[in-house]
Amino acid sequence: MGAAQKVSEWRKLPLSLTELCIDTTLRCGQSFRWRKIDDEWHCALQGRLVSLKQDSTHLHYRVTWPKTPITTSTLTPPPSILNSPSPSVSNVDPPGDDAAELLHNYFALSHSLSTLYQQWSESDANFASKAPSFTGIRILNQDAWEALVSFICSSNNNISRISQMVHKLCTHYGPYIATVGSEVFHDFPGPEALAGKSVETHLRELGFGYRAKYIAETARIVSTGRPADWLRGLRNPTSPSLTPLQHNPDTIKMETKTVGEGPTYKGAHEALLELSGVGPKVADCVCLMGLGWGEAVPVDTHVWQIAQRDYKFGGKTKTKTFTKAMYDSVGDHFRKIWGPQAGWAQSVLFTANLKSFSEQAVLRGPTKTTQNVKTVKVEVREETEAETQEKTVLEEYGTQTTRNTRKRKTEKVEVKEETETGEKSVLEESGTRTTTKTRKRKISTKTELPVKVEEVGKGTVAEVTVRVTRLSKRRKTQS
Repeated sequence: MGAAQKVSEWRKLPLSLTELCIDTTLRCGQSFRWRKIDDEWHCALQGRLVSLKQDSTHLHYRVTWPKTPITTSTLTPPPSILNSPSPSVSNVDPPGDDAAELLHNYFALSHSLSTLYQQWSESDANFASKAPSFTGIRILNQDAWEALVSFICSSNNNISRISQMVHKLCTHYGPYIATVGSEVFHDFPGPEALAGKSVETHLRELGFGYRAKYIAETARIVSTGRPADWLRGLRNPTSPSLTPLQHNPDTIKMETKTVGEGPTYKGAHEALLELSGVGPKVADCVCLMGLGWGEAVPVDTHVWQIAQRDYKFGGKTKTKTFTKAMYDSVGDHFRKIWGPQAGWAQSVLFTANLKSFSEQAVLRGPTKTTQNVKTVKVEVREETEAETQEKTVLEEYGTQTTRNTRKRKTEKVEVKEETETGEKSVLEESGTRTTTKTRKRKISTKTELPVKVEEVGKGTVAEVTVRVTRLSKRRKTQS
């Protein structure tokens, strides 16, 4: 049997879903270490495992402490520990436990999110249209070093792959914290752990590619080329932060700096640009999610698309190179609309633009409720997208990337609701726009099967028939 883990009882904070929705906030590309197991979210934070679950009125939390106090030099346990049965646990509340305070600062609960949403909605009609479907999205107040390395990994990457990379960093270089079932949790490694001579080679072997060099070089700069509190010194003076991890969890304290002469958002942004692998977008991500600068607006391809599509930014001008002036002007544009917490508002629209949340707008958005729903017909059309090459705007200004899009099949779903009054409404699944020509097709097969569809919001559950129509290619013959 492994070493005993000290586990607290479940406790709770009064918090509505409009103030925090962990199912959205913890998976929208801010932090990449939270894992959901049996409807509970888990993450190693500041030498302990924090477990969360939520209902409509409260955020429930529990803390698991490792038996052995964690230091920044503690690395991954040997295989004998990793492969051993789950450690025994004892329900205790460690003296001086500050879990509630940690969560209050981690989720930046000093800000009233409902008030901010109202302000943004009053000044921005587009935000007002998106907000009802994406409530409770807060900016996390993370450790600056973790944010820095995580967003270096984000370069030309997606959330799933970034999460895999961050998990590998923790598993191979971070201190072991706890085990939940078969899942082993490690805290994020400090800069010293990633500054070794063999780190770059090892990270390349783990699939980090060119990012391996950036991580190793930045770790060496931060650990040996900057003062010990350099990163923390870039923090917004009004934003609380955790002090460095101590040998005893009882000694972990929260620190809030007083307002006075100190860093500015622009100063922090420029200082981060001196690091390897850090461009304007990565620097803004660190400023927003690691240093407490709410006005930072990271501009990547998603945000650039939002600016052009929803705010007509740039007019009809099309360019393949994203310049520094363009990057700055997008951020300034949104800061003018949303104010000092513009980065928070941007995160809501960023989340709404992600494919993984595309159905949420349909499921949670305002709809016209009809009591007498008789049938729902679903027509599925298979389309083949021809192989294309497209130029995409990079996350960092001044460079270009060519992306190959391979042949793939996409589905477009059209749902028609018919009522007794004869009213018809059409919902189309959100998806990517097909820009290539499609060929004529003929109906080849039809399948009918009974299903149950529950109406979103108020309404009845009706037995309906779903008709799936497969469309096949009809080749054009020449005479």
